[in-house]
Amino acid sequence: LNKGADRARADDTTRLKVTVASWLMQLTPSLSPVIQGQNKMGRGFNNDSTGRLICPVDYDWNDLHIRDYHPDYCVTAYSWPAFLYKDEQYDPQNPTNGLFKGHLLLKTFKYIFTSPTSAEMEDQEEPSPDNISTQGHPKQRRTTGEHRTRCDVAGLLNMKSVQPRAIAYVAVQLRFALSSMGSWRVVDDEFNNQEFYDNIIDFLELPMTPDASKEVDNLLLWWNR
Repeated sequence: LNKGADRARADDTTRLKVTVASWLMQLTPSLSPVIQGQNKMGRGFNNDSTGRLICPVDYDWNDLHIRDYHPDYCVTAYSWPAFLYKDEQYDPQNPTNGLFKGHLLLKTFKYIFTSPTSAEMEDQEEPSPDNISTQGHPKQRRTTGEHRTRCDVAGLLNMKSVQPRAIAYVAVQLRFALSSMGSWRVVDDEFNNQEFYDNIIDFLELPMTPDASKEVDNLLLWWNR
């Protein structure tokens, strides 16, 4: 089972390396430097687009000290990266507002667990909770002659709802795809992917207060409606 899970993770990692680059280039066609599909050296903090997305929300990406890797500004798994937030907008007065509703996060979830086609639909209409179900895009209709060529991963896993561990898995995969790491490893400088995964699980499965628990319940309802 572990070998099968490792192969599935490696497959997701390989496909997303190319796919995420394509998404970013579609969003910003004049992106410079160009994000290559196979070579990841130009990603992470070496590129304004990817750097902005993985920059911790506690920092200001426009600050040159952040871009220049100043030692006072460590990037660890204990500060949420901007891509987790809706529109990459963080409100320090309400730090959970929009958290885990990032556009690329939702798109990556669809790509992994439903289908690449459902991920592309994310750009064709305004995202809504009705479009995030593990059952795929409910309003999408196949044209005559269009056939499903493979069962989606959610179906294979008998996945009836979006669970915290699926969200955490997608977040780790997306963070790696945006980074400059050429091959998978747990630690990227000071950023630990295992800790990142665990922190998301703790946030979603072990809320600290009744209010936090209610926020998580509402978030999961939003993912599963």
